Amino acid sequence: MSLMHGKRGLIVGIANDHSYAYFIAEALLAHGAECLFTHLPGEKMARRCGKAIEQLGVQNPWLESMDAGKDEELDRVFEKLKADFGTIDFLVHSIAFAEREWLADGMFHKTPRAAYLQALDISAYTYAAMARRAADVMGASASGGGSMVTMSYYGAEKAVPGYNVMGVAKAALESTTRYLAMDLGPRNIRVNAISGGPLRTMSALAVGGFSQILDWVEKKAPLRRNVTGEDVGKSAVYLLSDLASGVTGQVLHVDCGYSMMGL
Repeated sequence: MSLMHGKRGLIVGIANDHSYAYFIAEALLAHGAECLFTHLPGEKMARRCGKAIEQLGVQNPWLESMDAGKDEELDRVFEKLKADFGTIDFLVHSIAFAEREWLADGMFHKTPRAAYLQALDISAYTYAAMARRAADVMGASASGGGSMVTMSYYGAEKAVPGYNVMGVAKAALESTTRYLAMDLGPRNIRVNAISGGPLRTMSALAVGGFSQILDWVEKKAPLRRNVTGEDVGKSAVYLLSDLASGVTGQVLHVDCGYSMMGL
C-alpha cells in the first residue's frame, strides 16, 4: 500500500543510518513518497548523510547543506526548494543540539546561559522557523495543506537524569508543536510530534548514563523491549499521510508503552 504516493517532502536531520530521520525517510520511501534532504554544513557531514541516503536507494538525491541556526540558510534552502519543485506536502524536523558538557547527571543547574539558549534555538525554535517557510511552500499547491512532524522524547515531560537542558528544549518543542498546529490549522496544515523511546543515535549517546536508560526501559516497558527506528518510521508515515487527516497538535508516544507506566 502506497500511503504517500504523489507526496513530496523535506527530511531534515539524517546524520547517518542510525538517525530517526533515516528510518522515517526509509518508511516514507517505502510508501511511495518523494524525499528531499538537507545535511549539516561541511564535507564530512555531506559524505555521511549522502552515504545514508544512498543506502536508502535514492538516486541523485536533492541534498542541500543547511545550518538551521541561521535564518539566511533557511531562506536559501526553502527558496531553492520552491524554485526546483514548486510545492511540498510534508516536513520532517529531526534535529536537536545541546553541548555534551551539560548532559551529565547533576549538571543541569550549572548550565550557562549561552548553552541553554542554544539548546532551545536548535532543538525547538528551528521547528517554528522551518514551519513558517514550509507552510508557504505547502500553501502554493492546488489542494493546499500539508503535514509536519518533529521528534521529541519523554524527558520533555519528566526529569530524566543526564537529559537536562535537552529536556527543557524538548518541552519547548512540544509546546511549539501545539501553537503551530493552532496557527496553521486554518491552512489545512497539520503539525505533530513523535515522542520516541531511546535509540542509539549520535545525539542520544551524548546523554550521560544512556546505556542504563536503555536497560531500564527494556525491563519496564509493557512490550519488554526498546523502540526501534522502524517503529518510529511507520508512525511517522501515519502522521504524515492522509490516514491522520484529523490529527494535529499531538505528541504521539512511540516508546513500547514506557511513558504510561507509573513505576
